[in-house]
Amino acid sequence: MNWMHIFPQTISSLLRKMPLSLLNQVEEVRVREGRPLEVNTAGTFYFLTQEGDITKDPSLAYQPGREEAHRLLDQITNHSLYTMEEELRKGFITIPGGHRIGLAGRTVLNQGRVEHIRDVSSFNLRVAREIKGVADALVPKLIDFTNKSVLNTLIISPPQQGKTTLIRDLSRQISQGTWGHREASWGGLKVGIIDERSEIAGSKQGVPSFDVGPRTDVMDACPKAEGMMMMIRSMSPEVLIVDEIGRPEDAEAVLEALHAGVRVIATAHGTQAEELLHRPALSRLADPPFFQRYVILQRNERGLSFECIKSSSL
Repeated sequence: MNWMHIFPQTISSLLRKMPLSLLNQVEEVRVREGRPLEVNTAGTFYFLTQEGDITKDPSLAYQPGREEAHRLLDQITNHSLYTMEEELRKGFITIPGGHRIGLAGRTVLNQGRVEHIRDVSSFNLRVAREIKGVADALVPKLIDFTNKSVLNTLIISPPQQGKTTLIRDLSRQISQGTWGHREASWGGLKVGIIDERSEIAGSKQGVPSFDVGPRTDVMDACPKAEGMMMMIRSMSPEVLIVDEIGRPEDAEAVLEALHAGVRVIATAHGTQAEELLHRPALSRLADPPFFQRYVILQRNERGLSFECIKSSSL
């Protein structure tokens, strides 16, 4: 558990008392100052008691105090809030391994815009996991046989459904040429990942900690729109992979990639393709349709499931 060290001893000791079968499935740990300690294991939420037992009753749960919140903030900022100002402004910090810690507290404004967060009292650690093979069933549906490439694809789902895990494995398979189809006999493609939140590749000092493929380059901790343009100019990718597009500048960069002959696989928060593409920020990608495939992603008790839709069907 390479994420366990980030917590103060009082909290990490409670987590270690959890049944190993549950601890191995932890997806989120939520620390709220003066409120119950909560964990999310495979989509089921529990509270932890003082003894490390799990319960559904928040009144029985252990409640971290101010000192523990301060220690946790010191740990994730390496004891230097000043050097983490940009991350604090965005509301999250990514630690080695691609694990992301969301933050909430009192914001400090400058000319009406959030400058950073202070008095942080809520933390949400989202555990990043590598699941090789999770994209096996999807890869053959995204193949462009005519151009020996992949189709421009948008993967859509609500938060916490596995989008990042899926595109991480897509990168690995596309990069190494694991197409899952007997008629796709060509090798891997050059992949460029724009990893604004350092979650897809989990880079440490610029080097991916996850297996994203042998022909993959990563632009780490870079805004998506700017990163896509930098990657196209500097690394000549054949496929760009980017997580959670949603701003007008993201749509503009995707269109620039199209004009440069680069294929794009992106994710976005939503439930339906039609609804998503009617948002003002992404409407330019709808008519004419930029994406050739839309993947509606869901998670159930059997794992990830998806529906793959052709743009002509919308």
